[in-house]
Amino acid sequence: MTEATMPVAAPGPVVVGVDGSPSSTLAVRWAALEAARRGAPLVLVHVWKAVPVSVPHAATLGPYEDRLIEEGRQWLAEASAVAQEAAPDVATSTRLMSGSVAAKLIGRSASAALVVLGSRGLGGFTGLVVGSIAVAVTTHGLCPVVVVRGADPHSAPRQDGPVVVGVDGSPTSHEAIRFAFQAASFRDVPLVAVYAWSDLPITTVWELTTTWQSIQRQESARLDQWLAEIQALYPGVHVEQVVVRDGPAHALLDQAKSAQLVVVGSRGRGGFRGLLLGSTSQALIHHAACPVAVVPPYRS
Repeated sequence: MTEATMPVAAPGPVVVGVDGSPSSTLAVRWAALEAARRGAPLVLVHVWKAVPVSVPHAATLGPYEDRLIEEGRQWLAEASAVAQEAAPDVATSTRLMSGSVAAKLIGRSASAALVVLGSRGLGGFTGLVVGSIAVAVTTHGLCPVVVVRGADPHSAPRQDGPVVVGVDGSPTSHEAIRFAFQAASFRDVPLVAVYAWSDLPITTVWELTTTWQSIQRQESARLDQWLAEIQALYPGVHVEQVVVRDGPAHALLDQAKSAQLVVVGSRGRGGFRGLLLGSTSQALIHHAACPVAVVPPYRS
């Protein structure tokens, strides 16, 4: 591979949301290590919510807002210490903002390589995963978004195991493949490409009249085709293909048990249709035993 064709990390910093929660601390540590792998700066962001001027007696709430600001500064200082301990060579900066958490993080995503969120939140990030913030950021974010999870809410995510990517042939699946190959290359680990080709509850006529071996060959050939272009850029990454007659959520959750990162596109087709608003994304964000990366379409 020539220097001109060598894959490089996306430009921009790694941005991580900070709210003082244990989950936020795990996300900061993960983001710092990821920034070190990418040779990128790390930006720690805390968003506090100002009281609207239309609220009765809002003018008397100045001391309350001052406390929110001071608390945010303290959380950012603590997060900086965590980041420096995890990756001392990474240039780390902090941003303290007021407003909508989702809007601010989406805004930062325009110039970021990656936005990182914890799987549980406090303060401005309350309900991060189950509420509107995660849906808004993963739906409207302009760069990949990672929700950091471990085997349980109190466990740091594992740093061993392969990178897993869900593949379905859609345009965002293509971008997810690119991101996943890069992530596997950074970590020097294998890539597991999962194609869950059928999640129908009943057997179709096609399946009744076609042998499983024949189906396996056909679907494996499709997966080969989808991977080929990007795989050529990463000859050092070992690829394992998993082609299953299964639902995508179940297949990816199963593979995530032994993975250090699972990657999906923000839009899909076939088994991955409705990824962000349907059961697949909800299952991954709530139950995956490793961090989950949601990759948006390519921006020219």
